[in-house]
Amino acid sequence: MQSKAVSTGIFSLIVWMSAAGLALAAEHAPVDTGTTAWMLTSTALVLLMVPGLAMFYGGLVRTKNVLGTMMHSFVAISIIGVLWAVCGYSLAFGKGILGGWVGWSGDYFLLRGIDESIVNGVPEYVLAMFQGKFAIITPALISGALAERVYFKGYTLFIVLWFLLIYCPLCHWVWAPDGWLFNSGAAGVIDLAGGLVIHVSAGISALMVALYLKPRVGFPRSTMNPNNLVMTLMGAGILWAGWFGFNAGSTVQSGLDTARALTMTQISAASGALTWMIIEAVAFRKVTSLGFVSGILAGLVVITPAAGVVQPTGALALGAISSIACYYALQVKMKLGYDDSLDCFGIHGVGSGLGVLLLSFFIRDSWMQAAAAKAAGGWSAWQQLGVQLKGIGATIALAAIGTWLICLVVDKTIGFRIDQEGELQGLDQSLHGESGYGLIFPESRL
Repeated sequence: MQSKAVSTGIFSLIVWMSAAGLALAAEHAPVDTGTTAWMLTSTALVLLMVPGLAMFYGGLVRTKNVLGTMMHSFVAISIIGVLWAVCGYSLAFGKGILGGWVGWSGDYFLLRGIDESIVNGVPEYVLAMFQGKFAIITPALISGALAERVYFKGYTLFIVLWFLLIYCPLCHWVWAPDGWLFNSGAAGVIDLAGGLVIHVSAGISALMVALYLKPRVGFPRSTMNPNNLVMTLMGAGILWAGWFGFNAGSTVQSGLDTARALTMTQISAASGALTWMIIEAVAFRKVTSLGFVSGILAGLVVITPAAGVVQPTGALALGAISSIACYYALQVKMKLGYDDSLDCFGIHGVGSGLGVLLLSFFIRDSWMQAAAAKAAGGWSAWQQLGVQLKGIGATIALAAIGTWLICLVVDKTIGFRIDQEGELQGLDQSLHGESGYGLIFPESRL
């Protein structure tokens, strides 16, 4: 009996100590593992979009420029990846300085103050890396407008200056808790995953770069056929899959809002692709793979700001409207004669700009009721449209003026537009000494 009593006592002590240990662990580790796991996945999905974009763009240029074009996307991972850790996170999400123009926080410099920080159940390292992937892909989008005609050194300086002077301030305005657009109007500007911060800013900047650099040699007289539409199709598929992390991950949770954003992303992309196919079938009696992937992107960029607030009807409508608008924007480009090589402005700028504005009229009832209850003076779709117009106006002004000045600085210092001989030879050989396909070497190496 005495032995049994001792055993019972020891067992009770172990149970008590285990329970106390679990309680202590819970007190010191308030991590929501489910949300954290989803945010880790979303971070990886958004990074996967960069090689997806490289494949998409790389397949659309001529054979002699495929590596140079893909390098424009990949190099952003290293350059912006370093800048984001050093100072970008602080500039974007630190406390507003310079009259709220940009942020800054010593704790965010080199990420040295967030080693033990948990935000809403998620380690702040994860949130910082998730946002860092957005910062990486945005200047890479702009590279579609300058493809086949810039020095690699000029491009690298361009994305450094563009990131510091345009992306970080705009990110602070729209997404930082003390950003002036974040707090504009009754509900703030609505931009779930970067309609303004990423796609409109990249689209407007792409237009400015294309106008500054002037057309490629031979444009538009010479035919400049894509070198590998198979690669472009695969790139578009990777982008579509990655966009689920892009939009649904931006809810920073793993729940109902996440499911909504993911669903609206899928519906809008499918609607955009189907609409573009219908347009081509009616106009040309043929459906092209290039048109199909253009429709996918049109549907994806338009839903990027809106995925958190619209319902399936809105997603269907926005995808279709964006596809129609982007299709005709590309026709206008040819008439005006500016050389946005891979149609960054015509797809990202036009499509996402429409999403930023038109989402005001497709907002779900529950969101409207919550906004109206929060606002002292009430809320209406027209009021929200005014806030969205303010946001898009500020984005266009910053991106247009800032990009033109950056182009001037790059051009007058280290050079931006490649010389004609190098352009005719192709970026792969003239700048990188390589060939994208096959074992082809310069004569001096044979």
